[in-house]
Amino acid sequence: MKSLLKGSAAIVALWAAAPVHADEAAADRGDVETIIVTANRTGDEPLVVADSRARLSRTPGAVAIVANEAYENRTAQGLSDLLRDVPGVVAQKRYGEESRLSIRGSGIGQSYHQRGVMFAQDGVPFADADGFSDFQKIDPMGARYIEVYKGGNALRFGGAQLGGAINLVTPTGRTAESDYQLRFEGGAYDTWRLGGAVAREFGNWDIYVAANGLKSDGFRDWESQEQVRGTVNLGYSFGEDREVRLIVYGADIDQDVPGTLNLETALADPQSSPDAVVANKWARDQQLGRATLQTRWRLNDQLLFEGGIYATTTDLHHPISIVIDQQSDNQGAFGRFDWEGEIAGHRADLFWGLSYRQGQQDQQLHTNAGGENGFQIGDSRQKASGLDLFAEGRFFATDRLALVAGASYGRATRDYVNHMNAANNDDRSFDWLAPRVGVLWQSESGAQVFANLTRSVEPPHFGALVQSPYPGFVPNVPQEALTAEAGTRGRKGALVWDVTFYQAWVQHELLTFAGAYGLPSATAGADDTLHRGIEAAFDWQLVKSTEIGGSLTLKTSYSYSDFKFRDDTSYGDNRLPVVPEHQLRLGLNYDHDGVFFIAPSVEWRPKDVYVDYANTLKAPGYAVLSLNMGVSLMDGVAVFIDARNLTDKAYVPEFGAVADASVAGANTAVFYPGEGRSVFAGINYRF
Repeated sequence: MKSLLKGSAAIVALWAAAPVHADEAAADRGDVETIIVTANRTGDEPLVVADSRARLSRTPGAVAIVANEAYENRTAQGLSDLLRDVPGVVAQKRYGEESRLSIRGSGIGQSYHQRGVMFAQDGVPFADADGFSDFQKIDPMGARYIEVYKGGNALRFGGAQLGGAINLVTPTGRTAESDYQLRFEGGAYDTWRLGGAVAREFGNWDIYVAANGLKSDGFRDWESQEQVRGTVNLGYSFGEDREVRLIVYGADIDQDVPGTLNLETALADPQSSPDAVVANKWARDQQLGRATLQTRWRLNDQLLFEGGIYATTTDLHHPISIVIDQQSDNQGAFGRFDWEGEIAGHRADLFWGLSYRQGQQDQQLHTNAGGENGFQIGDSRQKASGLDLFAEGRFFATDRLALVAGASYGRATRDYVNHMNAANNDDRSFDWLAPRVGVLWQSESGAQVFANLTRSVEPPHFGALVQSPYPGFVPNVPQEALTAEAGTRGRKGALVWDVTFYQAWVQHELLTFAGAYGLPSATAGADDTLHRGIEAAFDWQLVKSTEIGGSLTLKTSYSYSDFKFRDDTSYGDNRLPVVPEHQLRLGLNYDHDGVFFIAPSVEWRPKDVYVDYANTLKAPGYAVLSLNMGVSLMDGVAVFIDARNLTDKAYVPEFGAVADASVAGANTAVFYPGEGRSVFAGINYRF
């Protein structure tokens, strides 16, 4: 409650200092919330979103954009709410704001937090220097829009991971939806959130300031959270396309960790938590600060530079079966040039740049004494660095056909010092080259057809290298893949579409096995695996009446994921677990001239999902029905209702991978139950 009060006080002070100023009406919701990237601007879409859409549409591969308008009329508490409609992305809630994030099967073996996707804010990594990410550090309501670069399409950031990149872009004083905002919401599980923001321009200066506080008991017995977050984005313009910007972000987050259940308990008593979890007060409490100084500078009509430096610091207290205390500091720099011009009389464009990051994490481990530090059992230092040099160019062989080629060179280092046992000290470096070729064709109407072939490389993070009691680093090598994809996107009349087919041939996929390296359970590189699938999104406006001002739109997001071992010595051609083979979300949105909307939806997994690599245990499929609705009461005031799991379905949407569930004594308590019936409501005042 203390965190919520601190956040509320900050918001009230911010609100009191703000002069009253009226703002124009918002753009039509149906245009701005679509996740489908098209080459042409849609309707009254905000300029900042349209610019991002145009930039992403240059990519010869699968990309998506999610504007803040898509989820501002829901109670969004994490990436599972922000990215739920993006095909190919598994963003499934575990508890609080902790989720599974997987794109095209990245990080299947990761049962907590995430790896395999470059996680960034304003173009700079939000992850630790070794690539490991913590979702709870982000502010779910703090992005103007979110860019999703799937698979090998993350080259613009230097990323070479199997999953790609997700970039959250902070509002500025010029791009925020409104000059002033006050937001209040609450509902199930004693959930309350209060937030406010101010966006102003003063001549060449602009500033965006936002703060919010959240308190929730959570669905399960040991899932409560309290947090306060604040952001300041200060910019100075030297003219068109020339600016310097300072972005500062801080958060104080207290989160209980409810633990996992076996399948029977997760379905029959989903709100429970294991007795040992409650007795030992499992939690993940952290304070973090982050600052970025960056610039966007047009050098001439053809050449634009973007770059900056950043630093992040985090203090973590994390009692689970043991107590983990960490102090993490990460710094980095990036720079990218964008050029547009002609080569031999043909239109061409090119970007090139570099990204460097470094970090140190001091970690102390203790036995858990009722949530407090007991006897010290570990003391170590982890240092990591990463360097990416990257470039990609397009050459238009004709006015509509572009040939694309690019590559990234990467180097990563890992240095581990065990202060309690020097025999475990180790260090390693990794180097790689990830080339890419593609083709992009665009019709006169803006519809596109694309294809590409990309190599991805993911060096192991510390969690995959330091696995006690194995001395030093376990002999893991980078996960590599060659991914081919082809697809089409565009708009034709009332239909907007985005369909991609992909296939990735993966080597040394980092999965969690039993008995690897002589350990009871360890992260190890598998034999060859295959990831292939379909990512499809369709928005079809069934009805639009100019007489009554209403429109009815069918929204569809579908993912087909066929992930398998390939002649593995232990598992043959078994299916990889965790990621569902079929995932479908259907929504029917009625919007009455921006004044009233109602949007029922269903999330459907039509088939059971394997839990273990041996394919002996399945989690049951499910269908969950929800309803979102809202109304604009007067200028700037909007009220919404977010009702979830209307039928109170018992289901398990998320779980960790097990090696072989049929083995006697195998730990199958790996399930996170889905939340029951819940209703949230909120009021959003913009002016």
